[in-house]
Amino acid sequence: MTCGPVHHSGGPEGVARLLTSAFEGLAAGVLLVDARGRILAANPRAEQLLGRRAAAMAGADAHDLLHRGPDGAVIPRSQCVLLAVAEHGRPAWGDSDTFLTGDGRALPVRWSAAPVVQAGRTTGLAVLFADMAGSSAPVGREAARVDLLEDLAEQLTLVSAITEVLSETLDVEEAVDRLGPLLVPKLADWVAVDLRTPEGEVRRVAVLGPQGRDTALEAWRGPLPPPTTLSRSALVRVLHGAQPVLLGPHEMAEPPDAPLAAVQAGFLRVLGATSAAVVPLTSARETTGAITAVRTRPDRPFTDRELALLADIGHRAGVAIDNARLFGEQRDVATAMQRHLLTELPQSRGLQLAARYRPAPAGSRVGGDWYDAFELGDGSTALVIGDVIGHDLQAAARMAQLRNLVRALAWDRHETPAAIVERLDDAMTSLTDIPMATMILAYVEGPPDGPRQVRWSSAGHPPPLLLPSTGSRSDGRARYLEAGQGIILGAGGDPERPTGRQQLPAGSTLLLFTDGLVEVPGADLGAGLEELRRLAADLTRYPLEDFCDRILEAIPSGSTDDTALLAVRVPPD
Repeated sequence: MTCGPVHHSGGPEGVARLLTSAFEGLAAGVLLVDARGRILAANPRAEQLLGRRAAAMAGADAHDLLHRGPDGAVIPRSQCVLLAVAEHGRPAWGDSDTFLTGDGRALPVRWSAAPVVQAGRTTGLAVLFADMAGSSAPVGREAARVDLLEDLAEQLTLVSAITEVLSETLDVEEAVDRLGPLLVPKLADWVAVDLRTPEGEVRRVAVLGPQGRDTALEAWRGPLPPPTTLSRSALVRVLHGAQPVLLGPHEMAEPPDAPLAAVQAGFLRVLGATSAAVVPLTSARETTGAITAVRTRPDRPFTDRELALLADIGHRAGVAIDNARLFGEQRDVATAMQRHLLTELPQSRGLQLAARYRPAPAGSRVGGDWYDAFELGDGSTALVIGDVIGHDLQAAARMAQLRNLVRALAWDRHETPAAIVERLDDAMTSLTDIPMATMILAYVEGPPDGPRQVRWSSAGHPPPLLLPSTGSRSDGRARYLEAGQGIILGAGGDPERPTGRQQLPAGSTLLLFTDGLVEVPGADLGAGLEELRRLAADLTRYPLEDFCDRILEAIPSGSTDDTALLAVRVPPD
C-alpha cells in the first residue's frame, strides 16, 4: 500500500496547526522535498533515524545526501524511483533501499513517497520512511505504523478526490452519481443517499453497490416516509441535524419506532449489513440529506476514525449539493428572465422572420447573447444581434440594458445604423457598467412588394451571411457581407463607423448570428465560418423555422458559448 497525492490548498490556522502537530508527532520519519529534489523539512523522527539535524539537511539534494541501494551503493539519478515521483506525479514506494545516516551507516528503510499537488501542479513530494533494521522498534511494529500512516494518507487522498470531483458539477443528480463510485468499495460495500426536498420530503435518490446503481434494489429508491422527530432511528436523527451515528448488529436489531425507521431497518436487513454509518449531508445553510454506508463483513466493522472520515465527506457532499440547488434556483430565475427579454418577433410586412437562442452547455446556462427585431416609424424593420461578455445572470442583465438602449436610440432618430451604433457606444460607456459587447444593427428597407435592401453597421461582430434564393442547391452565391465593420463597443469609440448596404434579392435569406454558432476553443474560426456558409446554403430549401432549427442543431460539439441567431427571408417573386 502507498499513499496517494497530497493536495494542498491552504486553509484556516487550525488546519495549519493540525498539520504541524501531525508532522512533528508521527512515529515514522517524514521528509518534505521540493520538485527539484531538495529537502525542505524533516520531522523529529527523521532527525532521530538519520542522525542528522533538520537544519543541516535543509536545501540538500535528498537523493545525493540520503538515497542508497540495498548494499549502500550510490543509485544513479536516472534510476531513482523516489525522484520520479515529483517528475511524473505518481506515488512510489520501496522496501529494500537504504538511507545514509550522519555517521556513515546505511540504514535499511521501508519508504513511500507521494507528490504534493498545488493548483493541479506537482510542487514536490512527501517521503515517509521507517527503520527496517529494528534498532529502535520491532520491524513488525514499525511497519505497522507505516501501514497505518499510508492508510490515513489514502483516506485523505480520497477526501481530496471527492472534493475535486464534486466541485466540477452543479447538478444534484450528477453529484450523487459521482459520489457513490468513490465510496464503494474503498470505504463501504453499499451506499444509500437520501435527500430532503425543498418541500420538506425525503427521497432515497441512489442505492449503490459493488456494480454501481443496483437494479435489484431500485425498489428502495423513491419517496421515504416523513422523518418523525420523536423517532430514535439513526437516520431520522441525522436528518434532523444530529451528529453521525455508528451502528453495529445490536443497534440495527432494535425494533423500529417509526415508518422511516422501519424502511431503513428493512433496507439494512436486505443488504445483510453487519456494520453501518449514517452521516448527514450538511452545508452552512442546512442539512440537505444523509448518507448510509454499509459493510457486510463481520470482521470489518466501521471504526470511529472512518466515521469521522465519512462525516467529513458528508459535509463536502452536502456543500456541493447545496451549491447545486442554489445554482438551480438562480438558473431558473435567469432562464425565465432571459426568455422574457427575448421578445416575440414582429409581423413584418412582406418579410419572414425567425430566431433561436440556445444557452451555453456549461456554467449558469444563461448569457449575454441576444437578438431583437422591431418595426421603425418609417416602415423599415430593425434587426439586432449582439453578444455581451459573460455567461451568467449579470451578463443577461447587461444584455437587457443594451437591448433597451438600442431600441430607444433607433426609435428616437431616423439616422443611419452607424450613427445609432456610435451613439449607443457613448451611452453604454456613460450609463452602464457593461465592459464590452459586439453587435450588428441592420435596417431592412423597401416596399412590401420589393425591391428590398439592407443597411447595417457592425461593432466587432461576425458578419451577416447572405444566402441565395430559396430552393437553390448551389452555394456559389452564398457569402458573408464584410462591409460595415467597426470596432467593438466599449473599446474607445469610433467616430467614423461605416454603414454597409446590400440589395436583398427576392427569395434570399439573411442570417445574423453570434460566434457560438461557429467558434470552438482551439479550432480555426475561419473553418467554422466556411462550414456554416456551406451548411446554410444547402438548408435554404427548408421553411424558415425549420431552417433555423437545423442550423442550431449543427452547432459544433465543442462549443462552450451561448448562441443566438436571427434569420430574415425575402418573399420570392
